[in-house]
Amino acid sequence: MLTRLFVTGTDTNIGKTVVTRALLQVFNREGATAIGYKPIAIEKHETPEGIRNRDALVIHKSSPVQVDYEEINPVIWENNYEEKNRADFTQMTKGLKNLGYKADRIVIEGNGGWRMLLENETFYSDWVVQEKLPVILVVGIQEGCVNHAILTAQSIINDGVSLIGWIANRINPGLAHYAKVLERLQRHIPAPQLGEIPYLLRPEERDLSCYLDASTILAFDNSPLDD
Repeated sequence: MLTRLFVTGTDTNIGKTVVTRALLQVFNREGATAIGYKPIAIEKHETPEGIRNRDALVIHKSSPVQVDYEEINPVIWENNYEEKNRADFTQMTKGLKNLGYKADRIVIEGNGGWRMLLENETFYSDWVVQEKLPVILVVGIQEGCVNHAILTAQSIINDGVSLIGWIANRINPGLAHYAKVLERLQRHIPAPQLGEIPYLLRPEERDLSCYLDASTILAFDNSPLDD
């Protein structure tokens, strides 16, 4: 059974949170208890409940398992350029295992792209490789995305982790050659397309599960969490 997976993207602001929400909805629709996890969030937002991150709030709201916000998003950075922002892989793994005791499936959302550089001169992807997490790639359909998507897919595969597939997210409704871009991605990304999310207003409030290929996603298998 697919117990945990990592959501990455071709860039920042291309719909990783939207896809994370859609995946949680797919799993929960199938009767599994699924929860989202965003170990590190960038950009703080003050709320009556305390400092929060908007993307992490969407993930928290989309996770039916009742957990504290801090369990889903333990760390929030103002930006990724301060020396004090050092990722603690041990703490990230501890948080992942803790959620594993509370849910059947965990959807982990990354930051930026696959090769996001952290301030301690490591890549976020190093942790994904360490944890042997299978990956879903989100491709924001816009100018230049074919090159970014192919390079990202190759990098994921070369790192030795499983690329489950990719999901197209239409972030530019005015892109004239959308169908051609999609056809090129389908032809050149060495993994199946798992869904296509159209341009939507307020997707964080919608049921997005209908836009994903649930059968292919659910058929993927990976090892359960270690004790």
